[in-house]
Amino acid sequence: MRSPDIDLTAPMNGAHAALKRMLDLDSRLFEFAAERHWPAAAPVLPRLSRSANHGVLWFAAAAAVAASRTPRARRAAARGLASLSLASLTVNTLGKRSVRRPRPELDPVPLMRRLKRQPITTSFPSGHAASAAAFATGVALESPAWGAVVAPIAFSVAASRVYTGAHFPSDVLAGAALGAGAAFAVRSMVPTRAQVASPPRPRADLPALPEGEGLVVVANTASGTADRARALRDALPKAEVVECAPEDIAAEMEKAAARARVLGVCGGDGTVNAAAAVALRHHLPLAVLPGGTLNHFAYDLGVEDVRDLCRALEQGDGVRVDIGRFTSGHKHGVFVNTFSLGVYPELVRERERWSDRIGGWPAGVLAAMRVLRADRHPLEAEFEGRRRPLWLLFAGNGTYHRMGLAPARRKDLADGKLDVRVVHGGRRPALRLLAAAFAGPLTRSPAHAAVHVGRLHLTGVAPGTLLAYDGEVMEVEDEVWLEKLPEALEVYRPLT
Repeated sequence: MRSPDIDLTAPMNGAHAALKRMLDLDSRLFEFAAERHWPAAAPVLPRLSRSANHGVLWFAAAAAVAASRTPRARRAAARGLASLSLASLTVNTLGKRSVRRPRPELDPVPLMRRLKRQPITTSFPSGHAASAAAFATGVALESPAWGAVVAPIAFSVAASRVYTGAHFPSDVLAGAALGAGAAFAVRSMVPTRAQVASPPRPRADLPALPEGEGLVVVANTASGTADRARALRDALPKAEVVECAPEDIAAEMEKAAARARVLGVCGGDGTVNAAAAVALRHHLPLAVLPGGTLNHFAYDLGVEDVRDLCRALEQGDGVRVDIGRFTSGHKHGVFVNTFSLGVYPELVRERERWSDRIGGWPAGVLAAMRVLRADRHPLEAEFEGRRRPLWLLFAGNGTYHRMGLAPARRKDLADGKLDVRVVHGGRRPALRLLAAAFAGPLTRSPAHAAVHVGRLHLTGVAPGTLLAYDGEVMEVEDEVWLEKLPEALEVYRPLT
């Protein structure tokens, strides 16, 4: 078999000689693979190779991974596809045009192995191997468990390109290296959740609960927590799990706190807010299992599923976190995530009107359209000695960071800061809100501003103005006070 068609007419210096030896070795390896009998490969590898055309196999794999409905799996699937896209773009725009290497001659390859439609692009590097490695590496960087599932498939696709005679071995190795590099490049732009996990401090001295003894968990049935409640019972047989409707959450939390050594909660951010308030009053540590739509507090804490929580409970691992507190007249409350005034509370109330009829995400889109298109005037409030028109005032319990292209999240739940952002009043609220959403965490402009403070005092807010805290809505009575309660709550979280 002749060596690949690469120009070697230049003087045979050491580099050219080394290149020629490498190409000869590549050809011999190709012939060795073509002549060797691969048990059980004939009915599998050609089909697998064809199924990976245009990324079809990987899109199907991403759908299967995401179908497990765990946040980590969904992120892994998205990261795998993003890595595949970057790898494919690089191969097709740079790789194939930089080295115009002919495809191997098919004489040594048995007919039954060959692809029905031979590729017509240049051989170096292998696009299939690049896509396979990119997808598998991207998935593994976010979820090692899912990466272990996908890796054998990716290896088989890469091997199939030599088996079917489509590529030389070096084409496959170069493509795989390029694909893995693309996955790491995506990670540099959008860090994985493990990279930006909140620091495990300040540590809390919490009791270890073997098999969950002393834990009472209140689960909100409206959040669709049945599967998680069942998994929790299986993992912690001595724990008590109380499932109840949203209207009974407050009463059941108080009952649970009276008999619990550790108070647990399974639900969305609103349910977690109620549990945090009860835990504070009763001086109990809190165990949070995400069970709602967003679950910001649990995810920022590093708890994504039953395994994370059980590991923390059994080892007694936990931290102390800050809590935000607000007061307005006789009304008061706490927030573990966010407090807001302006259009967002109106959006929350509008979303609640429609969510039971059309579902949460469609209701959110409809609510945003209705609120932003309505003829309205900005909120008036006085703070820092000036009266200002505002479309939105947002206060986060801790600093929210924009992680590359990913949604904002918190690295530190005990930084002692309120992350306050305002969108100033103007004629076009939608444009101003959109500009603020794309801005960095600390910016100042005619449209929006952001500061970090320990407390905030707002006066001149009209009674009846809506405020929202962790997705719950109430009306303002009088001036509004916001403050931090540093390290006020002890929470279980895995530290290893």
